[in-house]
Amino acid sequence: MFDSNNALSTKARNLKPSGIRKFFDLLSGREGVISLTVGQPDFATPWHIRDAGIDSIADGHTFYTSNRGTPELRSEISRYMDRRFGLSYCPENEILVTVGASEAIDLAIRALIDEEDEVIVPVPSFVCYGPLIEMCGGRVIPVETAPKDGFKLTPEALSDAVSEKTKLIILPYPSNPTGAILDREDLAALREVILKTPAVVLSDEIYAELTYGKKHTSIATLPDMKERTIVINGFSKAFAMTGWRLGFSCAPEALTEAMFKIHQYAIMCAPTVSQYAATEALKNGDDDIEIMKAEYDRRRKYLTKALSEIGLPCQCPEGAFYVFMKLSHCGLSSEEFCERLLEEHNVAIVPGTAFGDCGEGYARLSYAYSLDHLKEAVRRMDRFVKSLNYVAFL
Repeated sequence: MFDSNNALSTKARNLKPSGIRKFFDLLSGREGVISLTVGQPDFATPWHIRDAGIDSIADGHTFYTSNRGTPELRSEISRYMDRRFGLSYCPENEILVTVGASEAIDLAIRALIDEEDEVIVPVPSFVCYGPLIEMCGGRVIPVETAPKDGFKLTPEALSDAVSEKTKLIILPYPSNPTGAILDREDLAALREVILKTPAVVLSDEIYAELTYGKKHTSIATLPDMKERTIVINGFSKAFAMTGWRLGFSCAPEALTEAMFKIHQYAIMCAPTVSQYAATEALKNGDDDIEIMKAEYDRRRKYLTKALSEIGLPCQCPEGAFYVFMKLSHCGLSSEEFCERLLEEHNVAIVPGTAFGDCGEGYARLSYAYSLDHLKEAVRRMDRFVKSLNYVAFL
């Protein structure tokens, strides 16, 4: 009998499932769950953006676009990057429209990494980088970030990790899951290390619009860095457009062209209706960003204070919409804590180990949910923590 498992590539067989996805499976069939798992805005896409998508269908724009994305959208991306972040990119040959920021990350890694090339990944970090690197035959060099440094990649740690095989350095800031950001001084210190290497930087800036108290700085704005940096961004987080699946990359022409070749064979083009909607978002969506960010900030302040009061301390995140909560004095592993919290109190959060082994002792909560949703989750978590303390003293 044919065994389809034997037909799989070694790399596909050895690929570990997402730690986040694995935990989602536990939610199946459960009722009354308060879930703080998904990094998905609870806001509906603003109506003027939805209307632009609807109008594009009504007007018959249901065909393929240019592989690179519509000229109008690429021009708007160019203006947006200049207006919001002080970066100048040519829409004709330095900008590529992709199916979400996730595709852009995949393209960048596939365009750069050969067998045994080393890629530096600060951890804890989002789950996609390592598996994509491994599928290309590259080697992941995880660099642990520490609470004492605000979960920021330090120049000392980076210097210790680079080697003659370092091909790519990933800077995933603002960070999912920690909420850490890198300000200009942090980036300047890292730049001194990076310029001593031949490495390219992949700067994943999908949360660039969601910073609190400080404006996001891209490493590509620093001297001599734009020429070796691929900036990744998209529409899911800032514009509440997760389901539209649209992102983009900005990079020097040679890097963009390599990514474009892979994109045109694998994808053809990003969804047409989404491109029309995104064009409207960039033209007239700055106010939407500020309204949603103000609400995230309110939730951020509430959640960090409330968690600390029930004995689950966390650093106040400076970016994104996640809290990386320390499981102090609970006597449980991250997975045990999250599984029991779900089983006993119907609250779903993500174990810190989903973001790297160094995430043990932590859990990630998303505050991309209503304040009422967060308050009920905290009430249930308070009962759970108190029950653990009671058992511990018996």
